[in-house]
Formats: sequence, C-alpha cells, structure tokens
Amino acid sequence: MAAGTTDMRGAPASPESVLSRFAPEAVYLLGGGRAILMQLAMPGVGHGVARHSNFAANPLGRLNGTLTYIYALSNGTDAQRARVREVVHAAHAPVRAPAAKDGSHPAYSARDPKLQLWVAATLYDSAMQIQHAVFPPLDEETAEALYREYAQLGTELGMPAHLWPATRADFADYWATTTDQLRADPQIRAVAHELLAAKRAPLWIRAAMPLVRLMTIGLLPQQVRTMYGFEFGPRQQRRMGMVLRCARVSMRILPRVIRHFPMHYYLRRLDGYVAN
Repeated sequence: MAAGTTDMRGAPASPESVLSRFAPEAVYLLGGGRAILMQLAMPGVGHGVARHSNFAANPLGRLNGTLTYIYALSNGTDAQRARVREVVHAAHAPVRAPAAKDGSHPAYSARDPKLQLWVAATLYDSAMQIQHAVFPPLDEETAEALYREYAQLGTELGMPAHLWPATRADFADYWATTTDQLRADPQIRAVAHELLAAKRAPLWIRAAMPLVRLMTIGLLPQQVRTMYGFEFGPRQQRRMGMVLRCARVSMRILPRVIRHFPMHYYLRRLDGYVAN
C-alpha cells in the first residue's frame, strides 16, 4: 500500500494485509446470514448443503465454519491457517453427487471451482453491503487491495486464482450475470426457512434470531428475497435502518477488544479443536 493510506477509521495504515485490518470487525457479522442464503440460491451449493448438513440440529454450523475459516485466513497463525484448510477440505470431500435422474437436484461437488468462486463472491459482496452502510467510503487503492485479497477465500478452497474477476468492475459484471442464474426450489426454500427459524437451537440463538432474520432478509437482493418467499415491507426497512445507524455509532465508541471479540473467540475455538 502507498504511504499515507488510511484505514476505515482514519488511522495510518500498517504494512499488514488490508483484509487483516477489516475482517476482525464484528459488524460484518450482520451480513453473515445474507451470504449464506446467497450461497444456497446457487443450486449446486444449495443442494450440497441440504443433503450434507443438518440445519435443524445445528442451525449455525455453516456460519460458525465460515467465520472460523475467514478469521484463520485473515488473522490466524500459520498453524491455524493450515488447520482450517485441513478441516475444510476434509468436510468438503464427501459433498458431491451426480445429477438426480428424477431431476430433484443437479450434479454438485464442493470442489467445483465455479461453486468455490460463488461462495467467496458472496462473502465479499455481503461484507461490502455492510462496509457501504456502516463505514465511510474507502479510497480507491484500499478498496481494490481489499477486493484482491478476498480472492484467497476462494483460492484456499482450491479455486484457481484466475477465476477471481480481475477488478471490482469485472466482479460487478460477474455478480450481475450470476445472480440471474440463482434458483430456490422447494427444498432450498425449506432449508432457508429452517435456518432462519432455528426452532431447535439453544435459547441464546433463538433470542438473537429476530435480528438475524431482519438483517438477512433485508440485505438480500429483491429478486432473491422473492424467490425465497420472504416479505420485507417499510416497517422492516425502518428497523434495519435503525440497526445500521446503531452499528455506525458502535464502531465509533466501542473499544477494539469488544469489536474484535468474535474473531478472538473463533480463533481460540479453533485452537481448542486442534488440541483435542
């Protein structure tokens, strides 16, 4: 980065990676549910998740895994990054199937580079939804550097680096084209609604679900919201606006130890998993 570049709060930038400065901010969690539902709307991803996951028993399983993956790659030690790669690749190995003869699901594989690209793209685009809503605009150099570094969320899965669109303008074209290919059949819609209901989740998760549902549904593109069968009226829009205003204030007044708590929690959790 060039001298004089500043970070999201106006402080001088350090020589560390741009992603390592942005990823720890807990406010990006507001976009987590949106990223997951965007992923599920890609049939190859959605049916792989539906057939190889248990949302009813573990509604936050995919989100927990995704956050651990992001934090380890952006801010973890070499050992943590190696371990999370090992865990993710092991989890993805059995997630594959040919197309069903009755047409109930397409062929899919968690190691399909194009699906890996889509997963990484949803993480970047969802983070940018929060970035634009909560933080001051980024300078062009920082925005491009952050975009380029997000590619590693795909390449670490096995996606060839050349698949990541070269610039943000190229990404916008890819995003527009790909979102037109999204579909949510009854099975995928059921998974999405089950995820946001979290009926069998622990009490503390159920207590947070009204906020999760509000932000997840509110941040979805209208066409995706419609295909899932969600409604989002003016009253919900005002509530989401209030949440985002509170988030902007929180970023100014909360100390880093609180803002970065989820990252430290997930990295300690990963260390505990390694130790066991």
